[in-house]
Amino acid sequence: MMPEPTIIPLVKPATDVVALGGGLKNTVCVTRGAEAHISPVIGDLDLAENCAALESTLEDMCRSLAVTPRLIAHDLHPDFFSTRLAHEITARHGGIAIGVQHHHAHIASVCAEHGHTGPVLGLALDGFGLGDDGEAWGGELLMVDGSRFERLDHLYRLRLPGGDRAAREPWRMAASALHALERGDEVTERFATQPAAATVNTMLRQGFNCPFTSSMGRLFDAAAGLLDVCQVQRFEGEAAMLLQQLAERHGAVPPVAQCYRIDDSLDFRPLLSTLADGCDAGYGAAVFHATLAAGLAEWVRQASSRHGIRTVACGGGCFLNQNLLQQLSQILQKNNIQVLTARQLSPGDSGLSLGQAWVALHHNEGN
Repeated sequence: MMPEPTIIPLVKPATDVVALGGGLKNTVCVTRGAEAHISPVIGDLDLAENCAALESTLEDMCRSLAVTPRLIAHDLHPDFFSTRLAHEITARHGGIAIGVQHHHAHIASVCAEHGHTGPVLGLALDGFGLGDDGEAWGGELLMVDGSRFERLDHLYRLRLPGGDRAAREPWRMAASALHALERGDEVTERFATQPAAATVNTMLRQGFNCPFTSSMGRLFDAAAGLLDVCQVQRFEGEAAMLLQQLAERHGAVPPVAQCYRIDDSLDFRPLLSTLADGCDAGYGAAVFHATLAAGLAEWVRQASSRHGIRTVACGGGCFLNQNLLQQLSQILQKNNIQVLTARQLSPGDSGLSLGQAWVALHHNEGN
């Protein structure tokens, strides 16, 4: 028997909104009255059986809740099966399709859980989400108000040598970091065991097949590669998990002074330079977490001061990392900034469908 859906109370009735989630860790959200019903995790939609399960789960939920899809929310990525299905449903039922930017949905999901209806700063940290400029986002500072969002700032953009392959091989992100530090001449020697090291070095030098990303997930990968903690991942998120485990075993350390800059972006290149200079992996992982928390907190504090918003919602898969979340929350709370985090749902992609539905229902209100 399938687990029951998770039910999140909504601040206002919103019948007949359905949201189809993203491409990974997919879930479906169907609203009826003042409740949002979120399915158990269906899985990644690169598998045909999960695509079929998405369709059948949606049909079952709509039938059991007596809901006819009227507003159909989906991710902006045109290649996701969930996006294509949303447009098919729209054509079939005569509803309205509403594309929701990935990181907007992450923050909206947290707002929905808390019933927060006013403006909020959104700190969205994950591995990948398609930005509305077509680039790979993942380290975003947003201002969110219902169906509206504004990208206030982002992490310093690193290159992805080989595109998606860089997300599976942290040594490539470490090579990208070295190039960003103007230390590209170290790549082939540092990663001599990687047959593609010389090719990747050339790609980075020429900017060939190296799209930019602002992803916090890829920043974790760069750190893991520089510390020689993980060169090639066996599963998604392995490098970040190993860094968190090392940091927790090592224990708390203070952030390194002047290891981040806030200008046109939040730039952690000085931190990566420290890691690249060589240090014990446990200490390096602890310093990495402490300095990330300090830099992110200052980033939010400055935005809070500029915009007069004292609440920040934290969403995205990087907030599965309790070490980072706790350090960041402590600093922000000392600065009298309220921190909203995921409670019943995951902060990662399985919570996207709720966020999409939240945006859609506010879109319907014309807010």
